[in-house]
Amino acid sequence: MALIDTDYLHQLQALLPHGPAWPRDDTAALTRLLAALATELTRVDGRAMLLVEEADPRTTAVLLSDWDRVSGLPDPCVSITGQIQGAVQRHAALVARLTMLGGQSGAYFIALSASMGYSITIKEFQPFCCGVSCAGDPLTNGNWRWAWQVNAPLNTVTAFRAGRSVSGDALNAWGNKPLECVLNRFKPIHTTVIFAYS
Repeated sequence: MALIDTDYLHQLQALLPHGPAWPRDDTAALTRLLAALATELTRVDGRAMLLVEEADPRTTAVLLSDWDRVSGLPDPCVSITGQIQGAVQRHAALVARLTMLGGQSGAYFIALSASMGYSITIKEFQPFCCGVSCAGDPLTNGNWRWAWQVNAPLNTVTAFRAGRSVSGDALNAWGNKPLECVLNRFKPIHTTVIFAYS
């Protein structure tokens, strides 16, 4: 519970020595000086209480730019589209970045793509092995062991949505650059992603 001006005034007056040189009545110049100091202490106390709110990325307002810097936002993959994010989108991106769980499975990358509005499938390449592979299977030896293919539509259209889009957003946006950027960023570092559009 935050203290108010009168609480601080009474605390400051309690620190004064006793005697006629230290008046405590409301009209005294010393009381008016202490009241001005109490007002400032109340303001500082209120800001300190707001710091608790700012420490939580879900409720931050004043320190949102600092949280963005710490978490690597704005996301360079979002800036590819040229869209400017509002405070609501920035909060959502911040919370998503801080609570995101990674993964290396195909299901993880399919879900990650779906959260961005892309419908993909993944094909993993297997090296050709005698006794396992059949005649006619591709000879995918060497670095193909670490390659995987993302199959996506040629042009994914992102439409303006009431309640989710903001003023200034494009009515429709085409392209797969954000998908490529995000998947290349979160893929296992030793792998190669091949994008196939149909």
